[in-house]
Amino acid sequence: MRKMLPWLVSLLLAITLIAIVVLYSWSTLFGGTDSSDPEKQAQESVENVQAEPMSADEIIKVTSELNDIKTNIADTNYVVSFSFSFQLDSEAAKEEFDKVKETKIKALVNRALWQLEPEELSGTAGKDRLTADLLNDINPVLTKGKLTQVEVTNFIMTPI
Repeated sequence: MRKMLPWLVSLLLAITLIAIVVLYSWSTLFGGTDSSDPEKQAQESVENVQAEPMSADEIIKVTSELNDIKTNIADTNYVVSFSFSFQLDSEAAKEEFDKVKETKIKALVNRALWQLEPEELSGTAGKDRLTADLLNDINPVLTKGKLTQVEVTNFIMTPI
């Protein structure tokens, strides 16, 4: 029996390693695709949200604004002022969003702005990337719904 013990341990170890490799390969080949592109992540995070035509009154009921965020960006010689409009998928989500807007949401917006260079903000592509990043960062904070759209409503960038 003592002579067979090393063989049994080796056999169990080999079977375990093969099972791990098979599971990893299976999840890599047939699992979800994790993208590092924020725009693609934003699309994936709201792909289950159905786009229904909304009246202006319905849009107002599910839209929240965050106005006059002033902060430096990655190049500390520049100051930006932003205002955002956030559209959520339900009134319950808007109520939750409004409760955490000044504490969590504003901090996430500032963190996203601190990473941007002036060149990135000079065109629409940089602002689109910012809104996609915000969509990806804010949705995990919300528990009662999803953020469906982020719009830049005001933008000023000036050197110090």
